[in-house]
Amino acid sequence: MRLIGKKEIEHMAIGAALLGTGGGGDPYIGKLMALQAVEEYGPIKLLSPEEVPDEALVVPSAMMGAPTVMVEKIPNGEEAIAAFKALEEFLGQEIYATMPIEAGGVNSMLPLALAARLGLPVVDADGMGRAFPELQMVTFYLEGVSATPMVLSDEKGNSLLLNTIDSVWAERIARKATIEMGGSVMNAIYPMTGRAMKNSSIHHILTLEEQIGARIEAALKNNKQPINEILELTNGRVLFQGKVMDIDRKTQDGFAKGTAIIEGLGTDLDKSCRLHFQNEHLLAEVDGKAICITPDLIAVLDAETGMPITTEGLRYGARCIVIGMPCDPKWRTEKGIEVAGPGYFGYETKYRPIEELLRKEEV
Repeated sequence: MRLIGKKEIEHMAIGAALLGTGGGGDPYIGKLMALQAVEEYGPIKLLSPEEVPDEALVVPSAMMGAPTVMVEKIPNGEEAIAAFKALEEFLGQEIYATMPIEAGGVNSMLPLALAARLGLPVVDADGMGRAFPELQMVTFYLEGVSATPMVLSDEKGNSLLLNTIDSVWAERIARKATIEMGGSVMNAIYPMTGRAMKNSSIHHILTLEEQIGARIEAALKNNKQPINEILELTNGRVLFQGKVMDIDRKTQDGFAKGTAIIEGLGTDLDKSCRLHFQNEHLLAEVDGKAICITPDLIAVLDAETGMPITTEGLRYGARCIVIGMPCDPKWRTEKGIEVAGPGYFGYETKYRPIEELLRKEEV
């Protein structure tokens, strides 16, 4: 166990934007909420997964909805508390700790704000090792943990308790409810024992976020390019460098969907990269050939600062570097590919690991 305060939160927010693979919502708003909560209630206890008792109740906290909605519809903090209290009442058991459902984007920050306000510890783990757009796209689901009972709460005071036959139905029903509740909600989801959490989660992901942020900050202070630092920490590879030439982006069915076209520069001059995203980047193609495919991670970084750029932050003319990173091994299983591979999102491309795709490209 260790205490985390403002400096750690600042670093985690940078790492969260990177692991968010363009989605998960901009961590900036969540960071501000976490910083304010720490200011008011003091530092947050961060627990290693191994420190959580096997029979303790662990409940992830998350925002559900399109990241673009959150730009205008900012959580007030009461939604998450209402969701937790309602779930505790239903289960008849106190929640021992919370954790992020995903490492990327705003959802890695919001549990920190909630934990500070409620005096709960946060577990250094998550259910993705990145960000994904749907509720069943978590390693909890791969290991048989149910998303429900879950509670959705909005800023108007509405709360909705769901008990579904499986996590896919939880996603379908909750997505419709989220749209009716204004496009974004807070939820208490995937209640599980400490034992189930240890078995199904990706461990020490918040520490990785913190390390990424600290490395980027240190490099910038020393007028160095942080890209190599990022690649070393994530085992990543540079996929493309260029300038954003076109963005087709819309909010549809509760998601931010679209494509971005990047015109090559430097060693990629005269080439073109197309990024496909649904909240998160899911497929990167160069001149029509896939070079990184979900569930592997795709991130867009500012060419000068190395800072991550979200899908809603992509702008015409931005000079950027696209990198790819291998996903956690849990996602490379048959069930993992079925749940979050290219076929699920409607792409005809067959999943191949980034290492294989780039090795073939180099040959």
